[in-house]
Amino acid sequence: MKRKVGYTWRLREVMAQHRVFTATELVPLLRERGIDLSASQVHRMVSGTPERLSLQVMAALCDILSCTPADLVATTAENAGVRKTATGDLPTPPSNVAKLRPRAARILPGA
Repeated sequence: MKRKVGYTWRLREVMAQHRVFTATELVPLLRERGIDLSASQVHRMVSGTPERLSLQVMAALCDILSCTPADLVATTAENAGVRKTATGDLPTPPSNVAKLRPRAARILPGA
């Protein structure tokens, strides 16, 4: 069975809990920890859901916000529906199959 996994990026919620409300407030805090990101990079990280994130940035965020990675990323997993293939899905033959078969031809002499 296949599983479908996903995640929810909760940085903005955790920031609000710690009274950090803008991405610009986060820039100097990250810089103090050796993470040199531009204001636009931090804004995209706060306002969107990153597909990739370095562990150094994650560790710095956890230090700044006194949280764990599990607080920042909520994961989900569910069973994905299995698609049926055409094999084995053959139609049932009609009950009057004999009527569908051609008749044997009769060949008459001299014809």
